[in-house]
Amino acid sequence: MNPLPSLFAGAVFGLALAAPPGPMNAVIAEESVTNGWLAGVRAGLGAMTADAVFLIGSLLGVVAFVDRFPTVRAAMVGVGGLLMCYFAYGAALDALDEASLVPSGAADGTADRAATGFRKAFVLALTNPYQVLFWLTIGVGLLRPGTLDVLSYTPYVGADLAGLLVVRTGSPALIVGFFAGIGVWITGFPATLRAAQRRVAAFAPVVSGVSALVLAGFGVLFLVDAVRTLL
Repeated sequence: MNPLPSLFAGAVFGLALAAPPGPMNAVIAEESVTNGWLAGVRAGLGAMTADAVFLIGSLLGVVAFVDRFPTVRAAMVGVGGLLMCYFAYGAALDALDEASLVPSGAADGTADRAATGFRKAFVLALTNPYQVLFWLTIGVGLLRPGTLDVLSYTPYVGADLAGLLVVRTGSPALIVGFFAGIGVWITGFPATLRAAQRRVAAFAPVVSGVSALVLAGFGVLFLVDAVRTLL
């Protein structure tokens, strides 16, 4: 069987899921404009590494275990909400520093900052209930024989794209393509932001400010969800 169609479909699937706005892209964007392209890529790798952990965990039944116990899930979501609010505060401070032209020290310790971005995105992704739900339902099915309507799961516009790209699951090439698609996004997105930043002087504080709002919004939603589950 020719693996190329599955590889291509997996890449489209990974790219479609990685591209829409959300907390992970907010972290990648803030790291990119504040600490450089490498920091943005490393943040993306942190989120992608969490996906790999979820893939293994779903195959071993760990993700299903988390979903089976509401208290465990609520604790995980609550931690994620607190972390997002904390990182939103940091992004807001970065936006203020950039807007007032206060040096952020990004030129010093670039490698350390990039590593921090990786850890930040990795921890946030591990406590992201959307990613847990994805691997509990759709993700674990990628290696099981069946079919997958790839574009129907695209956030926000999936209903309009349903039926356009239906592929057979059960092929390792689909998983390889999936992570390749994510890889394209986490390298291309920071590069695009850095290119725009070189052309627009006020670009960095705007991106940091929007990232702070996105992280704060999702953080509050996660905290509310955790409280409701515990009550």
